[in-house]
Amino acid sequence: MLDYVIRSGTVVDGTGAAARRADVGVRDGRIVAVGDVTEEGARELDAEGLMVAPGIVDPHTHYDAQLFWDPSASPSNLHGVTTIIGGNCGFTLAPLNAEDADYIRRMMAKVEGMPLAALENGVPWNWSTFGEYLGRLEGNLGVNAGFLVGHCALRRKVMGAERSSEVATDEEISSMRALLSDSLDAGGLGFSSSQSRTHSDGDGNPINSRNADRREMLAFCEEVRDHEGTTLEYITNGCLDIFSDEEIDLMAAMTSTARRPLNWNLLTIDSRAPEKMARQLEASTVAAAAGGRIVALTMPTLVPMNMSFLNHCALFLIPGWIEVLGLAVPERIDKLRDPEVRRQLNDLAHAEQAGVFRRLAGWGNYVIGDTFSEANDGLEWRDVAGIAAERGTEPFDTLLDIVIADDLRTVLWPKPTDRDDATWALRAEAWQDPRAMVGGSDAGAHLDRMCGSNYPTAFLGDCLRNRKLVPVERAIEMMTRQPAELFGLRDRGLVADGMRADLFVFDPETVASEPARLLYDLPGGTPRLFAESIGVVRVLVNGVETIVDGKPTGETPGALLRSGRDTYSVLTG
Repeated sequence: MLDYVIRSGTVVDGTGAAARRADVGVRDGRIVAVGDVTEEGARELDAEGLMVAPGIVDPHTHYDAQLFWDPSASPSNLHGVTTIIGGNCGFTLAPLNAEDADYIRRMMAKVEGMPLAALENGVPWNWSTFGEYLGRLEGNLGVNAGFLVGHCALRRKVMGAERSSEVATDEEISSMRALLSDSLDAGGLGFSSSQSRTHSDGDGNPINSRNADRREMLAFCEEVRDHEGTTLEYITNGCLDIFSDEEIDLMAAMTSTARRPLNWNLLTIDSRAPEKMARQLEASTVAAAAGGRIVALTMPTLVPMNMSFLNHCALFLIPGWIEVLGLAVPERIDKLRDPEVRRQLNDLAHAEQAGVFRRLAGWGNYVIGDTFSEANDGLEWRDVAGIAAERGTEPFDTLLDIVIADDLRTVLWPKPTDRDDATWALRAEAWQDPRAMVGGSDAGAHLDRMCGSNYPTAFLGDCLRNRKLVPVERAIEMMTRQPAELFGLRDRGLVADGMRADLFVFDPETVASEPARLLYDLPGGTPRLFAESIGVVRVLVNGVETIVDGKPTGETPGALLRSGRDTYSVLTG
């Protein structure tokens, strides 16, 4: 008898091939039959009218901390995700010196928007090596999870606080390389790094990896090359705006040195600047000529992100704004009341050097979310332009008057500026380009600011019933086989005999995501944005039901994915 049988479903197997009616049989956590399955199952699901797909592989998450208090990786699990990759952007919780735990917590709170109270109350911090960190997670996972080794932790472990802003010596590079080697031997999936100017630690200083020179970066890539089943992930200044020649040259050297793919996050697409997409993808062309491979991650949905003048968000990254927004709240409010300061901030937000952050300066397009004062009664879910017209004031002045009345607590939702038909057509073009890949949810990070974890169901609903930019078979392939192959995941990403039974069963007539809402359910009572799914009937991880009719079962059948054992080397050149 089989352990589990899905009967009469429409199988979308992840290859991009046409959907077909078939049964799927599971035994011992693997798919053992796809077709006409006559053998009975201990458990069976009638999937008539439903689609059966591989579990979604999310290539860019930050669940490194959350998995300790939430092994299910919610809400990703509700949306069909069965495998996540963590340790991105150079930020990991290991390796770790005991005295550096507070520093790492505050850095993660700053750069990845993980509430400090949650990090302090929900994570044990009882490891030193990367292998010990992985060991604390293994055996209690609701999803399959693999982790890259972050540059910042390596540097902090070896160079400490006193040399964090320095260029590493040859001896220090050798020590960090040995530490990376140990971490990869323990199961790390590869090396990740950030040299983005927007990334600062909890003290407001540039993260230490921004001080790495070319020889340090390439030394790590040489080490990755010597380990089976490893890869590279990278974020730099150009990821936010546009790549310089120097950045492209370094990225191409990294991937060709490692002989492994390098993925970066995130390719943003806008029809008003089509040359930007072309320039960003040019990095992949240059790398290919050098014997490497660069893959740009790009999202298939619009991810709303809220803003606040109180807590760190993208507004704080507008060049020149931190001089005001970095002040203590009473001083910040005093400055924001000053007409001259307002003029300066507005000019800075519209200046050319603001780069990608200029899109934040459409003040009239901000929608007022939660408010906290009587003065703002009746303003929730109205846009600033309408309120400004009513008051006869400028949009920026109107916005600041509102947030000051709330002691800066007002939740702000900027309307997306890139939702026109031409931009969607350009996105569809990028999805078909081998230099790009769907992904980049950032799930597990920026918890009260954004919710990208729902992209699988939102994308499927769009493909099946709304814009229909790609067939559902292609959409599934982009979210399953493609990321599985990029990371060299063994036996995952397809519905086929011998594959791991990571399965996603959904109703094509209704599959979608609920809007994100704020929940106060993190350790320490801190909030996060959370989106329920619609039309998700079952999710199986290694053959075990983790979601039944949109609700978690509490089962933890996920595997801790270790390099070499669970991954193979995806060679370039």
